[in-house]
Amino acid sequence: MKISSSESNKLNLKVNKTFTSINKNFNSLFLKLITIILFSSYCNLNAKTNAPTPDEGMWLPMFVERLNYTDMQAKGLKLTAKELYDINNSSLKDAIVSLGFFCTAEVVSNEGLMFTNHHCGYDAVQKLSSVKDDYLKDGFWSKNKESELPCEGLSASFLVKMEDVTQKILSELNPTMNEVERYQKINEVTEKLEKEASDGDKYDVAVKSFFNGNEFYLFVYETFKDIRLVGVPPSSIGKFGFDTDNWMWPRHTGDFCIFRIYSSKDNKPAPYSKDNVPYTPKHFLPISLKGVKKDDYSMIMGYPGSTDRFMTSHGVKQTLEQNNPAVIKIRGKKLDILKEDMLSNDTVRIQYASKQSKSSNYWKYAIGQNKGLVKLKVIEEKQKQENDFQSWANADNTRKEKYGNVMNEISNAYDILNKFNLPMKYLEEVALQGPEIVYFSFNANRLYNALNIQKNIKTIVKAYKDTVTGDKSAKVKLFESEYRKSNAQEIETLVKKLRISGDNYFANYNISTDKKVFQSLMQMYYNDLPKEQLPSFFVDMLEKKFKGDFNKFTDYVFNTSVFASHSKYSKFLDKPELKVLNIDPAFQIMMSVVSNYREISAELSNAQVKLDSANRIYVEGLRIMQPNKKFAPDANSTMRITYGSIGDYYPADAVHYNYFTTTNGILEKEDSSNYEFEVAPKLKELILKKDFGRYGKDGVLNVCFISDNDITGGNSGSPVLNGEGNLIGIAFDGNWEAMSGDIAFEKQLQRTICVDIRYVMFVIDKFAGATNIINEMKFVD
Repeated sequence: MKISSSESNKLNLKVNKTFTSINKNFNSLFLKLITIILFSSYCNLNAKTNAPTPDEGMWLPMFVERLNYTDMQAKGLKLTAKELYDINNSSLKDAIVSLGFFCTAEVVSNEGLMFTNHHCGYDAVQKLSSVKDDYLKDGFWSKNKESELPCEGLSASFLVKMEDVTQKILSELNPTMNEVERYQKINEVTEKLEKEASDGDKYDVAVKSFFNGNEFYLFVYETFKDIRLVGVPPSSIGKFGFDTDNWMWPRHTGDFCIFRIYSSKDNKPAPYSKDNVPYTPKHFLPISLKGVKKDDYSMIMGYPGSTDRFMTSHGVKQTLEQNNPAVIKIRGKKLDILKEDMLSNDTVRIQYASKQSKSSNYWKYAIGQNKGLVKLKVIEEKQKQENDFQSWANADNTRKEKYGNVMNEISNAYDILNKFNLPMKYLEEVALQGPEIVYFSFNANRLYNALNIQKNIKTIVKAYKDTVTGDKSAKVKLFESEYRKSNAQEIETLVKKLRISGDNYFANYNISTDKKVFQSLMQMYYNDLPKEQLPSFFVDMLEKKFKGDFNKFTDYVFNTSVFASHSKYSKFLDKPELKVLNIDPAFQIMMSVVSNYREISAELSNAQVKLDSANRIYVEGLRIMQPNKKFAPDANSTMRITYGSIGDYYPADAVHYNYFTTTNGILEKEDSSNYEFEVAPKLKELILKKDFGRYGKDGVLNVCFISDNDITGGNSGSPVLNGEGNLIGIAFDGNWEAMSGDIAFEKQLQRTICVDIRYVMFVIDKFAGATNIINEMKFVD
């Protein structure tokens, strides 16, 4: 006997009413928050200058021929526009890789060899490392393809094509829609367009918003998931200078890492298999050994993550006064704890290397950005632009009707947002990115739901019984049997997944370190915010059970929670029970955090909707106000081209920075008592002997150089190309004096820091002796 679909549908309606709230709390709301934190990007323009320079802007390749090609030729480009971007023939775009959409890489041989930054490959290298095989500290060089190491979870995506779908989406909208209805319709049309372009899931497809929702473009990607580590220098080269030199110039860091893309035998994407073969690219980049000179043409192609150049003065003020100070304070404390433990124990050093690096990078960025925003008077510049916009809007009755109140609407929205922005920032930085035990417990939420259903099966069966007709007894008996079986299978599947994720998690977890982070950051959280804006666990656990004693509270969490140790976690999964999760302190803290997020979001959502609408109209008006300006869309993890030239700069009065550094600077910075500036003995020997091979000139080997290209996070690992499209360097950083560049581009100061490709070749060839890698690349002089 089978249960009819109509009866099942009736049942599902009742069951959903009972259990949907759990899924909403944990899955929809919380995953939405995580998505916002990790992948949020905005589409803005540079508001600092009225006349664009050819150096400013991250340009979509499909529009380069119309908007930029003449300027690029004047600066030194020798290629045609089709050689940059062509969807029908081989072009430079076919050598540019999105590395998981968090970094960029480039193909440099006809066997899928791929360069990126050391810090982009750092997480993959960390996962492959151990105290015995310490690839982070000592480096790794494969001598043949058989010894290359698979990197689970790493992917390489190639852009197949991009398409303007603005009219396809805007034609489905109408002026009577409110912002929520507009968003829903855009999602509906977007899903349809993405499905049509995926060719039966052959491709990954994404429709992206540009200019704050005024334009839309579709991007089609071919993604390869069998990526293997080929070579990585020791940290004394790849991270030379570590946190001290991060974001700084002059720089002497060999920030590169080498991977290889593998495919099926028909050159298509395939999961890892020993039968896979090196990928044959449509195009790869030749290596230039010419070197660079001042004013040489430089071009970068890559996947910049996000910029906020449409941000108004109100947003800049919020960044200065709330967002960045919170990041600096919270991460600063966390980093102090990690550093102390990492320096005292090699196992902890390896376990936390990637975590520390990621956290530290944004911590220092926030410090530098605040300094830059103040020094360069960005708020004042934004206010001037806003005043000009208001004057333009008021000068015409038609414009005034549409644009005249936009600035007031933006201001009013921020008045509300500022009341709840800080507690949301603390929730992100402490609850989600602070102590690991809290976020790790969230992995069990689906199991919690399944166990909750298991407990309430009798209630579910009763609800089903009320929906059936005829022979109820037989139908109900069959339903209960099938439902229990399905629920048991789901629990079994979830437990298997949790075992795997737990093995990976605890391999890089130190309970002593996490306890210190938990106690310090939770105490900061508690002290810094009004009690009414805190998650409820501070009252329910900390105050009621432990009278505000953070020592006892911390001990209780880590001594009691099944998420605190691998053995407790495994024992729980051997016999998972709902009652265990209902009293587990880490899991209950996470549930409290989710509830707090829901409460804060309710306060923020209406204001955010109004702000999104006002920002879209503001951006539309700005572009109309300046009809002769070429507007570059803001970065949003899509392929862009930026062009400029090699050059020096003057960061302060009487201070001049040259455009390149040499190996002499490595020895000048050397400090054997400081791990950040240790120099490998073999590297030092080669430098002292001036044994640079064909990569040096007149006894000098350049290490890094700077250009005035416009880049941001996500561009890390991007190829730096000369006018012929040959590889001259790998971009890896921005400079300290222009850290406000994501909000306001500063042409006189903003520089891209690049490792010279000749230094990369020197390290591979002379330092590592990896001639097998050298021999598969194409060199041009």
